[in-house]
Amino acid sequence: MVSAAAAAAAEGAAPSPEPQAPRIAAPAELLRRYPAPEARQGVAVDRQYGYAVTNNTIAKYDKASGAKLGEWHGDRRQFPHINSCTVIANELVCANSNFPGVPQWSSVEFFDPRTLTHRRSVPLGPGRGSLTWVERHQGAWFAAFANYDGTGGEPTRDHRYTSLVRFDDQWRQTAAWSFPSTVLERFAPMSSSGGGFGPDGLLYVTGHDNPELYVLRLPAAGAELEHVATLAAPIEGQAIDWDETAPRELYGISRAEGTILRLRVPPIPLGDD
Repeated sequence: MVSAAAAAAAEGAAPSPEPQAPRIAAPAELLRRYPAPEARQGVAVDRQYGYAVTNNTIAKYDKASGAKLGEWHGDRRQFPHINSCTVIANELVCANSNFPGVPQWSSVEFFDPRTLTHRRSVPLGPGRGSLTWVERHQGAWFAAFANYDGTGGEPTRDHRYTSLVRFDDQWRQTAAWSFPSTVLERFAPMSSSGGGFGPDGLLYVTGHDNPELYVLRLPAAGAELEHVATLAAPIEGQAIDWDETAPRELYGISRAEGTILRLRVPPIPLGDD
């Protein structure tokens, strides 16, 4: 079967532009700012605390007062670039890579969120890209592997090779998806820096710089994520984390300001119910 775009090209006509996901009119609402100079890569949250992330440093903050409570520093040879963290089952789970080094390698690092003590490492090795975020969903691990056009990228891959991979509990790959072009074009020339499944079961993803959230869902068939919506958010890309104790509240960062941002995300109308 020949696609409409291919048929149009064969006839000399310009192909129809790819349909864009709707842009939600209501932006994510900024509720509070927390000073955190370590907030360079992202933030994680649990019931009481926030965790600011930058390369080989994690700083712990009290969510209520904003007071800094502790800090962890890792060896740069082992922890060159912690991209993000999230709290899962009483562990702080972090995505680590050797960005901007090549060949790219990645690992998942587990910490005790009470003491910030490093517990264990899951080495994922090279071959997929740089691990930027890890999430737990429906009894499986989901991990985003970034690829880049320039610094930190490998010669055979650019931002279009960014992927989402599902692993079982033994870290064996069980599925993988590519990102739609409507989201990839917003990532370029970088990639996805953050992501997490929201309370509605949709996947909310950020790029490296743009003040936007890209709302995706796993497809019923095929291997490309579905772009459901885009909404503005007062963040600068980078890693995000849902607050599971507060309905539709999401945390992000401002790299330029060195702050943690608490947001409320509006409901996403799916239009297919």
